[in-house]
Amino acid sequence: MANQEDIFKKVISHAKEYGYIFQSSEIYDGLSAVYDYGQNGVELKKNIREYWWQAMVQLNDNIVGIDAAIFMHPTTWKASGHVDAFNDPLIDNKDSKKRYRADVLVEDHVAKIEGKIEKEVKKAAKRFGDSFDKKQFLETNPRVLDYQAKADGILKRLGKSLENEDLADVKELIEELGIVCPISGSKNWTDVKQFNLMFGTKLGATADSAMDLYLRPETAQGIFVNFLNVQKSGRMKIPFGIAQTGKAFRNEIVARQFIFRMREFEQMEMQYFIKPGTQKEWYDTWKEKRLNWHLSLGLGEDNYRFHDHEKLAHYADAAADIEFRFPFGFKELEGIHSRTDFDLGSHEKFSNKKLQYFDPEENKSYVPYVLETSIGLDRMFLAVFSSALQEEALENNTTRTVLKLPAVLAPTKAAVLPLLKRDGLPEVAHKLMDDLKWDFNVVYDEKDAVGRRYRRQDAVGTPFCVTVDHQTLEDETVTIRHRDTMEQQRVKINEVKGIISKEVDMRYWLQRI
Repeated sequence: MANQEDIFKKVISHAKEYGYIFQSSEIYDGLSAVYDYGQNGVELKKNIREYWWQAMVQLNDNIVGIDAAIFMHPTTWKASGHVDAFNDPLIDNKDSKKRYRADVLVEDHVAKIEGKIEKEVKKAAKRFGDSFDKKQFLETNPRVLDYQAKADGILKRLGKSLENEDLADVKELIEELGIVCPISGSKNWTDVKQFNLMFGTKLGATADSAMDLYLRPETAQGIFVNFLNVQKSGRMKIPFGIAQTGKAFRNEIVARQFIFRMREFEQMEMQYFIKPGTQKEWYDTWKEKRLNWHLSLGLGEDNYRFHDHEKLAHYADAAADIEFRFPFGFKELEGIHSRTDFDLGSHEKFSNKKLQYFDPEENKSYVPYVLETSIGLDRMFLAVFSSALQEEALENNTTRTVLKLPAVLAPTKAAVLPLLKRDGLPEVAHKLMDDLKWDFNVVYDEKDAVGRRYRRQDAVGTPFCVTVDHQTLEDETVTIRHRDTMEQQRVKINEVKGIISKEVDMRYWLQRI
């Protein structure tokens, strides 16, 4: 575990050192669980958002985008259930005075049991070598089966208790499992209480005429209330989707793990409106589509898994998470939810407006069902960044720190380096820069020896370095160096754009889906 913690600390310090993420208002000692994206972070974030948008909106002719306001009429949140039911179960430790999410404490305990399973798998893989069958081992090893049954049993009980709002049983479960406060090590817990996560604010010039509003806790409701606007103005036929990216706000009890759980974050959501009764096939379709999108980035198939929800929201008839192996274990990255007709039906009731679709094939009107895909952009950023950060041992007994970001997402696609600051080399390098910057984000770097410049660009995640030297002046060739392999090749200056383009072009990456 210490090793994982060390890796995570490196991720956080690397993100700051190389201009990816800073603590918000750091000069005033920061604000808990609020972060700013630096000059490289904002580019990586924009590229992830664009990669999602192109796959979701541009490549699907029946999905369109919107950008709804953060402020919404307060009745929206009554209709959506957030006013009455958007709660987290919290528990305080009487000795450390620290507050925790009760369900997260239990889930962390289960993660430790899953860690034991992984240890057993590693030991067995070492023992049996090439003949090791992981699937068979997981299905037959008595110790693994015992651990798995224990983990499943705990999650099932937790799910049932939360569903029935039996908070006394959640506390009982914490006590039975012997869960201690991570800070004080004590088991001296208060009762479990519910805590609403919405941030309240006011709209209006005077105190007595001001209306109570909320900062939106999710982006989905902006899509639901605009369902008819989009459907009619776009003459959309079911099935069709509406996509949106944007900020959401939650007053998290335990905001932690860097940008994994923040109070101000960004979501990328798509609501797919379908005919009632077809939700099962669309649920399976979107689970597969979304996993393929993740896999197209090449972060490693082993780093993903599906987790089907034990506890379903009252409106859902199926829900699964795509979980990713973060430095602190497998955690939710994206949710795929079959939401039935709850959302449109509820807004219809509270607004007294019909939110129905007239189906010309069926010759009748109905409230469509909804299939949702919802991913946290900041979590996606953390998944990409943490899996890309690697320390490599080199042949000459040195190491290099390299950020192997998927080239399509890298903030800067190429660095142009004149070998020396004289002899006309900077002029040629600047000319090449000026040509490339119309197509890619590129940087110019002339400080330090060229080897140190390579290392710097490796650490920041730049896929290509293009070096201009004296031979360039003679035959118009340059050296292009590939970040991941460190291979160098001599190419004509006019070939550089094509080489970079092939590696960073979204089409090249998205075709893998």
